[in-house]
This record gives sequence, structure tokens and C-alpha cells, in this order.
Amino acid sequence: MPAKILCTIGPASLNRRTLSRLEAMGVSLFRINLSHTALEDVDGVIAFLQAHSSVPVCLDSEGAQVRTGPATVPVRLVDNGFVDFLSETVPGEDSRLTLTPPQAVGQLRRGDIVTLDFNGAAAQVVAVADGVAHARVVNGGLVGTNKAVSVDREIELPAISPKDRGAIAIGLARGVRVFALSFAGSGEDVEAMRALVGPDSTVISKIESLSGLANLDTIATGSDAILIDRGDMSRQVPIERIPAIQKSIIRRVHHLDRPVYVATNLLESMIHASSPTRAEVNDVFNTLADGADGLVLAAETAIGAWPIQCVAMISRVAHEFAHRNDPPGAGFACLPEPNGGALVNQISTATPDDLARLPALVVSERALMDAEQIAVGAFSPITGFMDSETLDSVLREYRTPAGAPWTMPILLPIAASTATPGPGERLRLVSASGTTHSVVEVSEDFERDLTALSGAWFGTASADHPGVARLLAGGGRFLAGRVHLVQPLDHPQARFTLSPAQARQVFERKGWNRVVAFHGRSVVHRAHEYIQLEALERTDADGLLLHPLVGPGRPGDFEPSAVLASYETCLAAGVYPSGRAILAGFASYPRFAGPRETVFASLVQRNFGCSHFVIGRDMGGMPGGYAPDASRRLFDQMGDIGVAPVFFDSVRWEPTQRRFIETIDHTDEGIAGPASVRDSLGEGRELPDWVIRTEVQAMLRTRVAAGQDIFVP
Repeated sequence: MPAKILCTIGPASLNRRTLSRLEAMGVSLFRINLSHTALEDVDGVIAFLQAHSSVPVCLDSEGAQVRTGPATVPVRLVDNGFVDFLSETVPGEDSRLTLTPPQAVGQLRRGDIVTLDFNGAAAQVVAVADGVAHARVVNGGLVGTNKAVSVDREIELPAISPKDRGAIAIGLARGVRVFALSFAGSGEDVEAMRALVGPDSTVISKIESLSGLANLDTIATGSDAILIDRGDMSRQVPIERIPAIQKSIIRRVHHLDRPVYVATNLLESMIHASSPTRAEVNDVFNTLADGADGLVLAAETAIGAWPIQCVAMISRVAHEFAHRNDPPGAGFACLPEPNGGALVNQISTATPDDLARLPALVVSERALMDAEQIAVGAFSPITGFMDSETLDSVLREYRTPAGAPWTMPILLPIAASTATPGPGERLRLVSASGTTHSVVEVSEDFERDLTALSGAWFGTASADHPGVARLLAGGGRFLAGRVHLVQPLDHPQARFTLSPAQARQVFERKGWNRVVAFHGRSVVHRAHEYIQLEALERTDADGLLLHPLVGPGRPGDFEPSAVLASYETCLAAGVYPSGRAILAGFASYPRFAGPRETVFASLVQRNFGCSHFVIGRDMGGMPGGYAPDASRRLFDQMGDIGVAPVFFDSVRWEPTQRRFIETIDHTDEGIAGPASVRDSLGEGRELPDWVIRTEVQAMLRTRVAAGQDIFVP
């Protein structure tokens, strides 16, 4: 069973976007720390959490704990100086500190060592009188407001404070049914909490003191779960003993058939840094190896700068622990699982002599692009050019024979007169220049009626449809078989391309786990900018993958180099949020297959590690070629395919509001297509900046002036 992740909620995470992301990443419990939450704020915090998430809420009591009172600035204690501990609430200063609850000061005795906060500041009590404990500083340091205080012996404090009781009443009224008991010292403490919250509530008892360790068995027996708080425990237990105690507690509590969670200092450095230390990752992994059933993030998600990344890192380490026997790099914990469960990776190991002995088949650039994308995993789980069984399954069921969602036939057409090896034998796929690109292990040589195939694939058999025309030109004979890549295509845009594995590595390096992809074959215009940025916000994504097609297009389409240059221009102009957009050309081509192509493109982006995919009007087809809602209907029919569509209707410029808006009125107003840009360039005029960015138009004119094509001839 996967380890649970429990998150403490605070200023860094108490917002809609972060809560949504944490829930999506599988957080099991949102913890409200009453030690750092005012009683008057409890109701509002619970209400906000419940309004923006379905994750259960846990109220974590302040319990039997001594804390410092208010201080306008951190109090500096100096070695060999003196400090007074007061029971009355006064502002802290260098010579005095309030301790709460008030009865704590009265229990101090001469000789007690009082430790304050985690920085090791400590003082020894030399006298107690009239509600004041006079102490000599034995270890200096800074002490702030509401910091934990420990004494080197047990002092009597109620297990549940008056503030805890008020907060629990509020929580129960709000439907909260999970409660954590801080500083559980005995079985009686657990019984007191159980009596307060009722038999239907879950009680998690926290072991963080010597008395808790001494009475662990009775505490665990009366609790629903145990939480090891290593931070507060280290006030009374030498830090070097914590690892052994952690292992012992987990073994003992598991023997009592209770789950155990571990808290504190899991990813402490990520309060400020975007990635953890190696020691922290090792600690999390070994804590799971000890048998921890859950991990608790505290300051990391309450006040840290990277709450989402912290949870992502815990998830990644937990994933690696669960798959520790897999080959290195086999999994991507926080990104969508590739279609079919794993990325296809089929790189040929044949030697030049082996290849020279294989028969060669010269094929088109499009066929080589398909072969390459198969081999590097972009078309996972497809492992080769489709055989007749797979083709029929994809056409009829929109799935592979094994049940993975897939909508696009991936076929290798061959001429009727071509001699090919038999099943089980291999041949080389060769470019027009004679370069060996890949190897096919032949599994089937079959024929199809192209009229029937066109109708099932494109919804029409008309040769006016570019996809049908291309299919008819290839003939009705096809070769099937697994593909292994020998040599990637060398094309002008190759420097922009990423394989799915590389894209996933980049996303994880950047700490992204929710990525929205945009796929197109046009230069960037303002409507595209609006859709891309709006999708980034709608999905609460970490980043945007700008993934235009850079394969062969139709005459009149934009040249891939011009498309990529337009994106580079926009990136340089700061159109996209800093650090949140990646440009990578996708070496493929349009198939004009309407809704089939839209779903196919979505699955490809899933393989690249994207969680969401932008789908605009008429995507994957031709204007007027497919019904405007055809893609939506196919997505509805197929259900969850592992990547979420982000649909946009028509987008047009609203001059009175000076912004783009969506409309169900399917017009081309405000849309910059190839014809309008071509016409403007030919006539020497500029389009309005709201249609296409002035910088992009200037770049295109510069290319034309230099004699470079910006359109496919």
C-alpha cells in the first residue's frame, strides 16, 4: 500500500491553486496545527479547506506543551547572562520571556534546564518566586514568539488545553473527524481525547516526549494511528538516538496493528530551496524502509516557498521506494504514466555489418518520422507499424487489442510490386538519400480496401480530403512489424526536438508535475497566446510545453523554421511567464483525421509527460471538415485516457474590451491564418498588433527579405 502524505496547511498553502494541486497529487490529510493557528481563525481555515478540497481535515492539538509568549522582535539570550521567565503576558525582551500556559512557570524548580526553540538556546533556573523564574543563560541564541519550550524533567500540564477544546468543538461542528493529540503521555490522555471527539472520530497520537516513549504501548492501543514527531522528541532525546528510536517505535506499533506516520525535518531545506539535499532524500527513503505508513510535511508546506514541489518530491521518493528493484530511471513518479504503462524504447544494437546484410526499403520522410516516434516512445504503447488485428481494433474500438486507448492507424504502405522478407525476418528502412534510419522486424504483409479504410479512418472516402488523398497515393498494401531506431532523422529543426524521456527529465528537473501542452503548425498569433496562457491558468499547471509540429506540411502551410522562430520571438519578448514555458518541436506531420487526431495528439502529449492538452476549434482536421463538437464527443465516449483536454471554442478579439473572449459563434474574426499573413506580407502592410504580435511580423519580414521561405512551397 502506498505511503500516505499528510500536509500541514499554512500561509504558503492556504490558497485555491495549491490545495487543488496537493489534492491532485494524492495528499491524504490536511493538518491544521493549533499551536500556530489562533482560535478565532480555526473556523475560517476549516471552511476554506472544505470549500476548495475534498481532502479530510485534521485538527492537531497544541497539547501539553510549553511555548514562548509574544515578542515584537526575536529575543537574544547571551551566554552567562540572565533571563526571567514570566507567567503574565508581557512583550518579550532581552531579559524576560513569557511562558504559556501560565501554570508552567509555577512548576519550574531551581536547577531545571529550560531549552527554547530548535536553535539550542538554554537557561538554568536559579530561583523561582512570585510567578517569575530567574534563570542563567547557559547557551545563547535567538528566541521568537510561540516557540516550543522543553524542561529536562516532566512537568504536569493538561493533555488538552482550553484552546484545544474550543477548536475541537468548532471542528466537530464543521464535520471534522480526524484529530491529532500532541504530546500524548499516557493511555489516559488518549482516552480524554477520545471522550471529547467521539467514537466515530480518528485519533492520531503523537509520540514526542519521554513519557510518550515510556507509555507507547498503551497509547498506541487506544489510538487509531501513531505519529512520530522527531522535532519535539529531539528536545528530550539526543538527536543521534532518534533514528534508532524511530525504527523501534515503528516495529512496536506495527506489532500492535496500528499505522505509523513520521514527521519533522523530512525536507527542511525546501522551505527555502526548490530541491532537497541528498541527505534528506536518503532520510525519506530510509524512513519508508523502516516501515512508515505515512510521511508528514510541516513547515515545508505551511510556510515554505515550494509546497507543491515538496509533495512532488515526497511522491517521487515514495515511487522510487515502491519500484526500488526496477532499472534506474524506469519511472516518473509525479508525471502521468505513459500510455500503456511504460515508454517504448527500441534502439537498434545491430552492427554496421549486420545492417549491411539486411534488405533495404526506401520510404517517405513521413514513414521515417513515424518509425522514429514509435522507437523513442512518443506513440507508446505502439511498438511497430500496425498489423491487421491492431488496425481493426483501433478503427472499431479506439483502443489497441490489449485495451490501451489509441485512435490513429500507424501504417507502413508499400508498393504492390515490392519484394519483402517474410514474417520474423528484418529489413532496413532507408531515406531517399540512402541513409539507414531504422529496422523493421516483419510480422505481417497485408492488403486493405482503401475506400473502406478511408471511411473508417477519416469519415470520408473523398480524394478531396488530404488524409484520404495521401492514403490513396500509397496503395492498399501494408507491412507490419516492430521498429528499432538506427539513426535519427537529420532535419533542420532537430535541435529543437526532445524525446518523451528527455521531456520528462526536463519536467522533473524543473519540479513540474502538471504540464499543459499546446500543439499546432502555425506561427504564434494573439489568439494562440490567449489560449496558451489561459490554459496555463485554468489548469493551475506548473508549466507549458509549446510543441508545434515540425514535419512536412501542405503547400501554403507555414514552414516549421518560421513557426519555431515565432515562438522564439515570443519567448524573448516575455510573452510567457518566466521559467514556465519550454519550446520543443515535434517531428511529425498533420493527418487531418479530425477527432481521431485530437485524441491521438493528446495521447502523444501524455507520453511526453503532459497532464493536460489544449484543444481548439477544428483541431486535427480542416475548417468545416468535422463537427465542432466531434472531439468532445469522442473524449466523452473514451472516458479517462490519462490526459485531460482543455477545450476552447472560437476565440475572437473584443475591441470594446480590448481583450480576447471565447464565443460559440464559429467565425474567423480575430484569427490570423496563413492567408492573412501571406497577403499582408505580399502587400507590404502590417496586420494589427492584436491579430499577430508586431515582433513576430517583423521577424517574418526579415526572413522574407533574406530570401528564406516562410511558407511550404
